[in-house]
Amino acid sequence: MTVLLRWMLDLVLRVLRTVDLPLLGALLALMGIGLAVLYSASGQSTGMVTAQALRYGVGLAAMWALSRLPPTQLRNWTPLVYAASLVPLALVLVVGTGRHGSHWLNLGVFYFQPAEVLKLSLPMMVAWYLNSQPLPPRLPVVLVAALLVGLPTGLVLLQPDFGTAMLVGISGAFVLYLAGLSWWWFAAAAGAVAAAAPAAWFWLLRPYQKDRILTFLDPERDPLGAGWNIIQSRIAIGGGGLDGKGWGEGTQSHLNYIPEHTTDFIFAVLSEEFGWIGVVVTLALYLFVVGRCLWVAAGARDGYSRLLAGALGLSFCVYVLVNGGMVAGLLPVVGVPMPLLSYGGTSAVSLLAGLGVVMAVRAHRPVHQR
Repeated sequence: MTVLLRWMLDLVLRVLRTVDLPLLGALLALMGIGLAVLYSASGQSTGMVTAQALRYGVGLAAMWALSRLPPTQLRNWTPLVYAASLVPLALVLVVGTGRHGSHWLNLGVFYFQPAEVLKLSLPMMVAWYLNSQPLPPRLPVVLVAALLVGLPTGLVLLQPDFGTAMLVGISGAFVLYLAGLSWWWFAAAAGAVAAAAPAAWFWLLRPYQKDRILTFLDPERDPLGAGWNIIQSRIAIGGGGLDGKGWGEGTQSHLNYIPEHTTDFIFAVLSEEFGWIGVVVTLALYLFVVGRCLWVAAGARDGYSRLLAGALGLSFCVYVLVNGGMVAGLLPVVGVPMPLLSYGGTSAVSLLAGLGVVMAVRAHRPVHQR
């Protein structure tokens, strides 16, 4: 028996050799919270919980597989991965489906959202390019990097999916920031966006997108229509108090006051049922994941790994901030899911795959820094 236990333990350690256990523990805790809240928000639907758990399983398998690949091998594959991710992104514009445009490809067995893959392939490509250039990057290098970011971001905007396009663009911008690009560049870009805002309002934004911005500025202008989501979400958050109403006791979700309560607004359900305590615990886990990614990036053995791991960690942070701000009414509603809480497959799998890349960076750096 002792020999068998030793053999099994050795096997487990070999399998998990490249997995960052503290990071994995935080991710498993977040997935556990996500499944618990989903069970309540879905009206105790075991089918939805099982489906999400299976998606987590696929994501964990992808994370483990990527954690075993040396960053040098990932770097060599990067141009191919980037090019391959653009193909379905263009295809979705022709045969895609979605509520307000074309966001998903119907593959028969499941729906696939190509834009989610860019959250990994785009920072990989920008890091690959900058790794071969002198840093901090100069104007010609910045322009090429901006083209690498702008092409897929523009394709996502054509779907149209402003929220995902924003996150994809930010993931590439983080790589430039970590490469030493001056804050003046980002200030200038922000100024250009602000200057172009009036033109975008009249010629680019669709009516439902304008409604979202106007509703963000004044939810009470249409409390039974466009402002309903934000108003009910705020009620749910405020109703949770310190320790919440209890698991499965949230009135806003169970009485269907909160729309999209299993996807984009699931954080409001968590706030109502588990209160401020549940929110703080969840945000602490998110903060740990981001901090762990940045710690791994700081000890990376090459520029590509450092830029990629750091950008993935900072992007993860932005996902949390955007969804949390949206649910709390601090940002416009842009249809961004809460990482590992919102129901959905492509987002969870791509997110866990990206964190598998972070684990690969840690596993293949000098032993004394692990």
